[in-house]
Amino acid sequence: MDFNGSDTIPGPRTEDHLPHTAQAAAKIVIVGGFGVGKTTMVGSVSEIRPLTTEETMTQAGIGVDDNYGSESKTATTVAMDFGRISITDQLVLYLFGTPGQQRFWFLWNGLFEGALGAVVLVDTRRLEVSFDVIGRLEERGVPFVVAINSFPDAPRYPIPQLRTALDLTEDIPMVECDVRRRASSRDVLLTLMRFLHSLTMTGSRT
Repeated sequence: MDFNGSDTIPGPRTEDHLPHTAQAAAKIVIVGGFGVGKTTMVGSVSEIRPLTTEETMTQAGIGVDDNYGSESKTATTVAMDFGRISITDQLVLYLFGTPGQQRFWFLWNGLFEGALGAVVLVDTRRLEVSFDVIGRLEERGVPFVVAINSFPDAPRYPIPQLRTALDLTEDIPMVECDVRRRASSRDVLLTLMRFLHSLTMTGSRT
């Protein structure tokens, strides 16, 4: 029963309903180290109210979680973030943000099941945390693009220099973004979709 004494169970909000024109859906995973902006990206671009599993950080994480560059962060994702965005009238993307701390990375196994591709968010203040993330994607054979999240106090480097630092081949797209802005986050996803399409076209010609 609801609070009004009715037996009606509240359903999803009207704006959360899947568009009736949708014909295809794809699962996209947003990955990166702790505090790089995964939850913010899902929240900024999702057309539905995002599902988050953030918990307040406690002293138990001191000495375990590396929060360098994110010392003011008071909450952290412990399972996943979830959102949805319609790329076109026919194509819908389901977005899954992964937890950043390595002690929660065992959850990645389930989140990557059925994923079409991934976005790797990078913080230039902590490039080293991206190495293991990229390595895990390469081991799994998951196509990905790299998005440099522009934090106000983060150093800026030319894309070619960042590509060298991350040991990325020329074929992997790299873009700059501000995940607080919906249009910027959407453009990252469009970059990923164009990359995935190019891989499909290349495969069809071989």
